[in-house]
Amino acid sequence: MKLVAQSELVSACGLYCGACHRYRKGKCPGCAENVKASWCKIRICTQEKGYHTCAECTEFSDDVQACRQFNTIFAKIFALIFRSDRKASLQLIAAKGVEAYALEMAEKGIPVLKRR
Repeated sequence: MKLVAQSELVSACGLYCGACHRYRKGKCPGCAENVKASWCKIRICTQEKGYHTCAECTEFSDDVQACRQFNTIFAKIFALIFRSDRKASLQLIAAKGVEAYALEMAEKGIPVLKRR
């Protein structure tokens, strides 16, 4: 099944909810709409700063891993379990834009770039 790209489904940390099986099955509202995600420091930070994603932040643009909101124990566990590379995803968003990123992720059918 081909996914439709929706830039509003790109989360603050670079996940593409449009390719997430939980979102597609209706078991999750997606990161942007998940008001219960008060535990997500990245979501809170980007909302406070008025950003769509961390890719817009200039404070840690050289090394997002230095950001305490981005580099949490939860993020490390998520990256380990899912072999995800959210840093690479954010770099792609910064280089191509949110719309192009959403299109690429929808075409690949993946919620985040994988670590190599």
